[in-house]
Amino acid sequence: MTDSAVLDVRTLVAVLDELAAFSLAESWDNVGLMAGDPAQRVRAIMVALDPTEEVLDEAVANGCNVLVTHHPLIFKPLKSLRTDELVGRLLMRAMVAGIAVIACHTNLDLAGGGVNDVLARRLGLRDARPLGGDVGDGGGFGRIGSLPEPVPGQEMLVRIAQLLGVAALAYAGPLPSVVSMLGVCGGSGSELATDMHRLGAQMYVTGEVKHSTARWAEAVGFCVVDGGHFATENPVVPEFAALVQRTLAGRGLAIAVRAATAQGNPFTHFFAG
Repeated sequence: MTDSAVLDVRTLVAVLDELAAFSLAESWDNVGLMAGDPAQRVRAIMVALDPTEEVLDEAVANGCNVLVTHHPLIFKPLKSLRTDELVGRLLMRAMVAGIAVIACHTNLDLAGGGVNDVLARRLGLRDARPLGGDVGDGGGFGRIGSLPEPVPGQEMLVRIAQLLGVAALAYAGPLPSVVSMLGVCGGSGSELATDMHRLGAQMYVTGEVKHSTARWAEAVGFCVVDGGHFATENPVVPEFAALVQRTLAGRGLAIAVRAATAQGNPFTHFFAG
């Protein structure tokens, strides 16, 4: 890379905006540059699902001075900045280490090639489409599509667990005899269950299924699978990191972009008996 091929944080934010437009983000969300100097030169980038101390340690160890996360470091407005509280401590550590922190949250959920497209591809959907509008225009969260061939319901659960890398799955409603159309939504997508059912899915996979949704699924005979928030969103991390790297390389910028590996699922499964 020549001296003329320099990337600063401001320009990186603009590149991320092209890949997952910040304008797609929900009004309640907080996306973009969370902390850092827009004029700072980017040496290397780390991509992670969550801004955590483990990820900051990994970024420092790998010489990354930019951290791009899915979940925002600052979500609600701060009334104080205290280093004895988690957000304040993480902000202090990032600033002291010279790490700029950027969030791509609901914009990455909605964008083409983002969270939901990656999840749909991971689970084998063909012709996956959002629930409303076109991919990338903010038309809707989640994806629904067909499987290459019908899969027995129990076998589908096994596949989902394996493909998401989880030891156990919770589900509500009866297992269908076969699944030919599957609905998915990365993260907390309980509220989309009724739409997935209406559109003809035999099974719907998301995270953080609410009790009321589980009771509804039980009553109408629709299978809703809780794959967990982390497991349904984390697959986007290495793919988005690779996409950012390819995009920068296409502009003559030899910037290393790493997917965080130190961050695992915060939940541990306990099997009694």
